[in-house]
Amino acid sequence: MTFETAKLGQYRTISSAAEAAHVLISQWPSAAGKAYAEAQDVCLAVLEGREPPDAARQAFLLAADEADVFIRNG
Repeated sequence: MTFETAKLGQYRTISSAAEAAHVLISQWPSAAGKAYAEAQDVCLAVLEGREPPDAARQAFLLAADEADVFIRNG
């Protein structure tokens, strides 16, 4: 999935749960919110093999919606 970073017009593509976790921890615009915390937990669970990879994608999308982070389709 591709999302708009904090720099307007700059996009980054994420292709793994590890990348999603890194973005959530180090580049997310707001370290608050229920979906944000859940996305961190789910990404960790995927990395540990306790959740399927698609769970990280879904959790990341919910966190993005919560933080008003634009996700580019396509």
